[in-house]
Amino acid sequence: MATETIKKRTAAVTPRGVNHLVLNVHNMEESHHFWSDLLGFKQVGKLGPREDGIPSMNMQFYSGVIDDVNHHDIALVEREGLPKPPDQWSMFDGALAVNHIAITYPDRESWLEQVQFLKDQGVKMNLRVDHGMTHSVYINDPNGYGVEVLYELPAEVWEHDINGALNYAKLLPEEDLLVDTTDYETNFS
Repeated sequence: MATETIKKRTAAVTPRGVNHLVLNVHNMEESHHFWSDLLGFKQVGKLGPREDGIPSMNMQFYSGVIDDVNHHDIALVEREGLPKPPDQWSMFDGALAVNHIAITYPDRESWLEQVQFLKDQGVKMNLRVDHGMTHSVYINDPNGYGVEVLYELPAEVWEHDINGALNYAKLLPEEDLLVDTTDYETNFS
């Protein structure tokens, strides 16, 4: 058996990104409906009963686009005794450990279609924000987790000033939920 020499580093390796997120949920059926039927994630797996003595749990796995890197993006674990979700989601006053989860749609057109679909399904829209690098609508899942539904603006809009783009936010009124312009802001000062 060959032994591989691992290079010693003086700094951490930069990751490719976040592989998946696991959320504790009150009710699997209700959460499945939100993440699958409303947001479009496909269920790709479910934990089954175990015969090896390791306790089993009600856990389901979901994916957006399946590629050669990610097997799932979101997993849900049904748990008893979780705190009651807040009556009103707030990015600024929330009591949950997770502020929000950002879900990216492939392009502007699919994002607009998804926001219209969510609106047609009666999903409450909490905020509509044009950021310097995304256009976003904030909703929340049945457990109180904030969910940012977004599309990425073209890189040439924000790549010259990522920090400025991150600090740019234009709140839009609820009546402008589906108003979206491609006249993107590029001067973030």
